[in-house]
Amino acid sequence: MKEASSILRYAVLPFALSAICATASAQHYPTKQLTIIVPFTAGSATDVIARLVGERLGKDLGQPVIVENRPGAGGTIGADMVAKAVPDGHTLLVHSSAHAANPALYEKIVYDTIGDFAGITTLATLPNVLIVAASSDYKSVAELVAVARKNPGKLNYASAGSGSATHINAEKFRFQAKFDAVHVPFKGTPPAVTETMTQRVDFMFAPIVSALPQIKSGKLRALAVGSAHRTQLLPDVQTTVEAGVKGSEFNFWIGLLAPAKTSPDIIRKLHDSVSRALDLPEVKARFAALGAEPHAMQPDQFNDYIKTEKAELGAVIKQAGVRLD
Repeated sequence: MKEASSILRYAVLPFALSAICATASAQHYPTKQLTIIVPFTAGSATDVIARLVGERLGKDLGQPVIVENRPGAGGTIGADMVAKAVPDGHTLLVHSSAHAANPALYEKIVYDTIGDFAGITTLATLPNVLIVAASSDYKSVAELVAVARKNPGKLNYASAGSGSATHINAEKFRFQAKFDAVHVPFKGTPPAVTETMTQRVDFMFAPIVSALPQIKSGKLRALAVGSAHRTQLLPDVQTTVEAGVKGSEFNFWIGLLAPAKTSPDIIRKLHDSVSRALDLPEVKARFAALGAEPHAMQPDQFNDYIKTEKAELGAVIKQAGVRLD
């Protein structure tokens, strides 16, 4: 019996030591500069939010935080760097909904979207708004859908590019509304918004921050927002679901991730620090200027959400027949 007890004690010892080391590492973390990889260009919404959060994170944790932009291939280049980074919490990734969509868009991704990352928290949601020209005959979602159904393939819609959030939002909307229309991709949001405003394109799901000035000046009409809930920036504008198109909601999110196998205690420390930052009035005000709404998720909840998003967005992309390889 004594021998069995000794064996059990030695068997449990490695696990106990591992737990002690993990706790100790979290207590002393971070020990050096943190690097946040943003897989998009400087000045993008993802980049600006990463810098805002990174600044607060550095102050809270007592170590400098730098942001490195590693754009390319829809965000897969930067994501791959973080997937291969040492999982000590000093190299992090700020990505967007594209992280969940990319497996369906690109055939050759060398990392596992689910298995190679540990979710820390979402940071923000950025709703798109369904816009038409102010001179358009469409005064509501119902009118737009009715005309589109009666004239299959006659209407067209703009996007910031094939596979972009603006494209996926529009595809999900038209699939759920059950009508055909022609996709007109542009190289970025500004020209797509301009062509919609001049009525050379019938409609678009545009980032609110890009369309809001023209909506307020009366050059564009906002028919609905594409998110699950109304936005504070356009509180009187209904969602597409409220407008009668069930299942059409699309949440464009930005979130913070770490390499897989990062200590759960470090993940928790990062989560708590970021959550405090998102509650600050000045951070909320800066987010609002971007058309973003702070949104924090528990790590496990965020991981599950990415799995759900990967499946749902993958189905939309497959139905739309979009490939970017």
